[in-house]
Amino acid sequence: MPTKRGTSAIKANLLNPALTSHFEVQIPLPPFMQSELESSERIRLNLQCTEASLPGSNIATSEITNDYTGVTERHAYRRMFDESMDFTFYVDGENYVPIKFFEKWMRGVMNENESDQVNPLYANYNYRARYPDGDDGYTSSGLTITKFEKSFWEKHSGQLQYQFVKAWPKAMTSMPLSYDGSNLLKCTVSMTYVRYVLMGLDRGTISSQATKPPVNSGAGQSGVNPLLDFGIGILNDATGLNVSSQAAQNVLDYFGS
Repeated sequence: MPTKRGTSAIKANLLNPALTSHFEVQIPLPPFMQSELESSERIRLNLQCTEASLPGSNIATSEITNDYTGVTERHAYRRMFDESMDFTFYVDGENYVPIKFFEKWMRGVMNENESDQVNPLYANYNYRARYPDGDDGYTSSGLTITKFEKSFWEKHSGQLQYQFVKAWPKAMTSMPLSYDGSNLLKCTVSMTYVRYVLMGLDRGTISSQATKPPVNSGAGQSGVNPLLDFGIGILNDATGLNVSSQAAQNVLDYFGS
């Protein structure tokens, strides 16, 4: 049977949606590149990330068809994470930081270098992949995506933080150039990883982690006149107004004095 709900209940539960334009990305430096970027350049690189995605996963299952007649059961045996994620960056005109940074990271993955003896322009140039872990490895577990809302700083909304384990850039897409109308140059990089962790999920129940927006006092909580609170709550539910019980009480006190 459908449940009858007032306007204030609809406003409280549906008019505070999460928006896609409030997020922050932290791009880590792999061990072999710790001295490549100054702190100001690292901040710039993080801010230049204009597009990202919250990661997904699925549960791998095995099918059992012989236990019950006409029934196919599926039992879970492994959680499968997405193979990679795309990050898109605005490219600055001063130093082309995103392009240079990820090119050097990908070059380091394959342990490529450029010198007088070993030059990539030579026909017999060769390389050997770097070991992924250790003090000189190419993976990093500092890649994070934080999803928040504009009201987070007023503590009216929560946040989500995804941290990725052993991430590194697998591909960088080509960036077309043209004499046609000028557009912003963007660099898209695919980062692969072992798995992700949604931080803080086990800190109490999901409901206990909620950050509630300010309660509509018009629902009736003056703490002075319960009958007035009840009446103002009915008025707000019926009309969609946001009348404060305390304001109504102040009017009554004024005219009653």
